Amino acid sequence: MRAPLTLGLLATPAAVAGVRRALADYGTDVQLCASELVTNVVVHLGEGVPVTVRVFRDSGRTRLEVTDPDPCALPVRRPAVGADEESGRGLALLDALALDWGVTQGPGEKTVWCELVAEPPEGRVLPGRGAMSVASV
Repeated sequence: MRAPLTLGLLATPAAVAGVRRALADYGTDVQLCASELVTNVVVHLGEGVPVTVRVFRDSGRTRLEVTDPDPCALPVRRPAVGADEESGRGLALLDALALDWGVTQGPGEKTVWCELVAEPPEGRVLPGRGAMSVASV
């Protein structure tokens, strides 16, 4: 089992690229999901918001968590996005790549999480579709 990785950062476009680099050993699907979740913080909460990114790998699964300080700004998957629109596909992408994903709300924070099949070194495994769930703690 790989040791958990925790990254504390301020949500900025430059930080998104840094998260991708830091998660390179976890595979492209984890990098992509992390990019989308941190980008959502930048877009919906603003630049400079403190974020914690955590990655755990156990029993053939990788769990990614992105925590921010706004428990009320919940992610909403858009049902359809036009071909000419520049945004709005991130959660659909997360849903397609993840086995499962959801939101855990706590006092003064929320964590958007997803679980993916751990990518083997020789290539990519395409997991089944996930389904969002919301839980409060």
